[in-house]
Amino acid sequence: MQSEIKVIRKNHMDVEWHEYTDVNGENVPVINASITEKASIIGRVGIMFLSCGTGAWRVRSSMNTLAEAMGITCTADIGLMSIEYTCFDGENGFTQSLCLTNTGVNTSKLNRLEHFIRDFETEGKHMSGEELHSYLDDIERIHGLYSPKALGLAAAIACSAFTFLLGGGPIEMLCAFVGAGIGNFLRCKLTKHHFTLFLGIVSSVSLACFVYAGMLKLGEILFGISVQHEAGYICAMLFIIPGFPFITSGIDLAKLDMRSGTERMMYAIIIVLVAAMSAWIMAMLLHLQPVDFVKLHMSAFVLVSLRLLASFFGVFGFSIMFNSPVGLACSAAVLGAVANTFRLELVDMAGWPPAVAAFAGALVSGLLASLLKNKVGYPRISVTVPSIVIMVPGLYLYRGFYNLGVMSLSASASWFASALLIIVSLPLGLIFARILTDKAFRYCT
Repeated sequence: MQSEIKVIRKNHMDVEWHEYTDVNGENVPVINASITEKASIIGRVGIMFLSCGTGAWRVRSSMNTLAEAMGITCTADIGLMSIEYTCFDGENGFTQSLCLTNTGVNTSKLNRLEHFIRDFETEGKHMSGEELHSYLDDIERIHGLYSPKALGLAAAIACSAFTFLLGGGPIEMLCAFVGAGIGNFLRCKLTKHHFTLFLGIVSSVSLACFVYAGMLKLGEILFGISVQHEAGYICAMLFIIPGFPFITSGIDLAKLDMRSGTERMMYAIIIVLVAAMSAWIMAMLLHLQPVDFVKLHMSAFVLVSLRLLASFFGVFGFSIMFNSPVGLACSAAVLGAVANTFRLELVDMAGWPPAVAAFAGALVSGLLASLLKNKVGYPRISVTVPSIVIMVPGLYLYRGFYNLGVMSLSASASWFASALLIIVSLPLGLIFARILTDKAFRYCT
C-alpha cells in the first residue's frame, strides 16, 4: 500500500510582488508608474519593516517617505502583524491588507531597510518597479546571520552575565550558561522549522530549567555544592524575555498608535505568562524554590568593574540574538554597559527606587544612542532595545507568578507591582530621550 504524504498548506498565502509591475514598463522610473505599482513598493517596504520588530511609528514614517518621493499620499493602520493601507494620487486609489506569518526581530534587515529609505530620494525613485522589487528580494533574503548553535552561545553568554547582575556567583553563572545555551538552541531549531510560538516557549524554558537543575545536582553529588545555588535557575530562561515588543509597545502608545501598542503589549504578556508558567511547573517537578542568592563579598571598585563587564557581555549576547551584526552588537553593548551600571549604582549607592533608576538608565541609553546614530547611522531602536532589555525584571515577574501559584497573594502582588513599575519606566526613559533629541518624534502630526 502506497504511503500518503501529508502536505501542510500555508495559512497565509504568499504575495507575488513582481506581478504588480507593468511588464511593458521595465525601464520606466517608479515615479512615473501606475498607482498600483507605487503602492506595491510602499506596502512591501512597510510589511518588511514590521517583520523586523520595529514599532508602528517607524513603519508609517518609512511608508510616508516613499509616498512623498513618488508624489502620492499614503495612510496606514498598523498592528503587530498586519498593515491596512491606502495610497491615492488625487485621481486613483489603491487599498491593500498585508499580514505576516510570524513576528520576530531582525536588526540586520532593519539596518538595510533604513539605508534603502535614506537613499530612495536620490537613487530609488529613478529605478523601475521591477528593479526595486528585485532589490527588496535581496533584503528579504536576510534571515538569520547566525546558526542555532551561535544563538545558543549568545543566549548562554547573556544569561550568565544576567545572573551575575542579579546577584549570582560563579556556580549560578555556569549552570545558567549551560541551561540557557541548550534552551535557546532548541528554541531556534523549533522556530527555524516554523513550530508554533507556545511550543517553542514551553519546550525551551522547560529544557533550560531542567539542565540547570541537572548541572546543580551533579555539582552537589560530585563536589558537595550547596543546594542554595538553586536561586539562579530562573536566570537560565531569561533569554525568552520579549524585550523588543515590551519597549516598542510603550513607544507606540506614546505616539497614540493604540492598536499596535496594545497588540505588542499583549504579545509580550503572553510570552511572559507562558514562560513563567512553564518555569513554575518545572520548579514544582524539580522541587526548586526562588530563594535569595548567596551573598558575594567584594570591594566597590571590583563590583562596579565586574558590572560593567557583565553588562557589556549581557547586552552583546542579547543583541546577537536579535540578529545584529557584530559591530552593531558591540555598539549596543558599550551603551548598555554604561547605562545599566549607572542604573545599578543609583540603586546601591544613591538609594534610588529601582523604577526611578530604571527610568534614568533608559534615558541615558536613549541619549547615547542618539549620539551614536548621528555618528555611524545605526537605527536607534536596534541599539537602545538590546541595551535596556537587560534591565527588564524577569526575576521579579517569575517570583510574582511563583507566589501566585502557591497562593501567597501578598508576596505575589509585591513582586508584580515592583516589576510593573520598572517595565513602565524603561520605555518612558527611551521616549523622553527621543523627545529631547528627535524633533520629528516630539510632535503629534
